[in-house]
This record gives sequence, C-alpha cells and structure tokens, in this order.
Amino acid sequence: MEQRVYGVSELNGLVKALLDSVPELGSVYVRGEISNYKLYPSGHHYFTLKDREGAIRCVLFKGQALRLRFRPENGMQVVALGRVTLYPRDGAYQLYCESLSPDGVGDLHVAFEQLKDKLWREGLFDEERKRPLPPYPRTIAIVTSPAGAAVRDMLRILRRRYPLAKVKLLPVRVQGPEAPAEIAGALRYASRRRVADLVITGRGGGSMEDLWAFNDERVARAIFASDLPVISAVGHEPDVTISDFVADVRAATPTHAAELAVPDQAELRDKLHSQRLHMARSQGNRLELLRRRLEALAGRRVLKDPMAPVADRRLLVDRLQRELCRAARIRLEAPRRELGSLSAALDAMSPLKVLGRGFALVTGPGGAVLRRAEDAQVGGEISARLARGALRCRVEEIIGEEGPHEPEKEGRAQDL
Repeated sequence: MEQRVYGVSELNGLVKALLDSVPELGSVYVRGEISNYKLYPSGHHYFTLKDREGAIRCVLFKGQALRLRFRPENGMQVVALGRVTLYPRDGAYQLYCESLSPDGVGDLHVAFEQLKDKLWREGLFDEERKRPLPPYPRTIAIVTSPAGAAVRDMLRILRRRYPLAKVKLLPVRVQGPEAPAEIAGALRYASRRRVADLVITGRGGGSMEDLWAFNDERVARAIFASDLPVISAVGHEPDVTISDFVADVRAATPTHAAELAVPDQAELRDKLHSQRLHMARSQGNRLELLRRRLEALAGRRVLKDPMAPVADRRLLVDRLQRELCRAARIRLEAPRRELGSLSAALDAMSPLKVLGRGFALVTGPGGAVLRRAEDAQVGGEISARLARGALRCRVEEIIGEEGPHEPEKEGRAQDL
C-alpha cells in the first residue's frame, strides 16, 4: 500500500476539519490566567491562557470585545467561552473566545473597581475640588427619568420643604445602553447653559446592572466637568456608584438629595422667629441703656445751670494763678539770696572799695599793675587810678627800701 504524502497546508486543513467536527470543542469553557495580553489597533485582543502545566493561545475579536464591561489585564483569572480550532497559516490551534468573565467575581464588579481606581488616580475624587451647595437655590435641575418614582419623590420633598425654588426636569433614560450618553449630555447642557444653581442626578434602586449607567466613565467625567454643583442620588443607601465618588455631594437616596438641596421652610420660619425675638430683645436692651444714659445726662448740673462750669473753671483758674505766683516767688527767692551774697562778696573784693579809702592803683605803660617802686623807671610815665578819675604821671625819683634814687634828669610830675 502506497503511503500518502500531505502538504503542510493540506495537513493543517485536515487537522482543522477534525477539530471543527468535535461538538465538545465547538463551545467550551476554559479557566486560566491571562498573560501576554495585547490589544491591536484593529480592536482584536490576543492573549494566552495558562495554568501550572500548560497554556493555550486565545483571540477575542473586536465584535465580542465591545461587549466586555471590564478591561482584561495580565495576571487576571478569567473564564473564557469559545471554540477550539486551528489557524492553518501557523499550524497552531487556539481558542476563539466569544465571551470573557472574571473568575470568582462578576465582570461588572471588576469593571467598577477598575474604573474607580483609574478615576481616583486622575484626581476626580479629590475632596479639595468639590464645591459647597448654595444655601438658598433659586433653580434646581433634575437629571433623571420622568417616569420613575424617584422624580415624584424629589418634587414632593422640594415643594414641601422650599416652595420658592423653581425645578427644571431634564428627562433622560437611566437604564440601558443609551442611558450613559443621555445622562452625560444632559449634565453638559445644564452646565453650559447655566440652567440652575445646582443639579441632582440619579434614579431609584435596582440591581447593579440597573444602576450601571451611573458607573459609566462618560457620566463620571461629565459630573467632574460641570460648572454647577452636582448631587448624586442613585439607588438606596447601600448602593454606591462611580457618580457618587465624583459628585460634589452624595445622597443616600433621591429623597435625601431633595432634602440636601434646599432648606426646610419650617426650620427657616423658626430661625427667623428666633432672630426676630433676639433682635427685639437686643433693641429693647439698647433703648433701655440709652434711656438711662439720657436720664443721667439730664440730671447733670451743666444742663440745669450752663454757667456753673464756667464759674467753677474761673475759680480754678484763680486758684491756679495764686499757686503759680507763690511757686514762682519761692522758686526765685533762693537765687535772689544767693545773688545778693555773691554780690556782697564781689563788692568786698573790688579794688574800687580800696580806692574809695584813698588808695590808688598804679599801672605801667603796658597796663601792668606796679607792685614795687623798682618796676618803674625814672622819667617814665605811669598811670594812677583813683576812686574818681585817674592821673598820668612822670617818675622823677624812685624811692626804694634802701632809700631814694637820684633822678637821671630833672622832671616833675604833671597832672594829666
């Protein structure tokens, strides 16, 4: 019997046909860990599923990938549903995936955690950027379904608590594939047109799938970009969505959102009444204080006798004048006595006193006082200062302690 020889492509086609003919391989679930994950520009996803002892190549085409609610990552444990076949060009068999879900947890939960981590890293949850709600809003915009019970509850609470506020409803779908785009568009419209002072967006309770529109990245970024404060009111109190983290204020329920958005008119009335009483008491106390002050001023002497203070001041001025004069006399008495004593001492030492007793003050030509007869020269001129007037004399003879000196030439004293 002659042995048949196959070409490579012919053999690959034979193996592919055998694999495709096995019903169990046409729809099979495979559990494993993702590795070598790559997303190509075509939109197709290529990766490998592996366990401790083996690996299989996998492909998830763009059409099936668009239905994913989470982002596959290396190291993630997943369960893939697909068919096993062979790619003839490479001669390697692989798993053509139709769906992919995280192993052990739902794909919605994984998608929620992935988006939450992404937006947190970008700073969309930062408390510093969140704005306070206006205390007395004039207009409130509600982005929700017009047919749900949530909007009726919010309108009822808003009318009861603060009927002064005007409410604008921006109707959108809150469930289904079209809901995220409609909610994001309504939020952008409210912010761009400044249709209100604040925005409430949300819906009533439901499953995680029902609330998924408020876990959409488009809604989260529209809330973050809004110029108006946003209250997120999705589901019941245990329900938490991505919009709750991004919004300026998170309300446990739509009813709670309406209570947070406006003040209670009953509380405002009580507050205004309390302030009115406080103002009345304050003004009454102030008037009583002014009345007492007026009575005290009215009883003063200056109002009854306006000239009395002038008379009092006149008496005070006279008393101060006397005290100043007495102080001035006391102050000048000591210097006066000291001046008299010094004057007497100076007068006693004055040469004029000596001259007054008949003595004379004799000075030489240079004005120097002559104390000895020898200080003069015969024939020289001297001056004699008397008590009244002076004499200019010529020396004819010098009489010292040894006796008279003979004059060198004749001469006589002249009265000058």
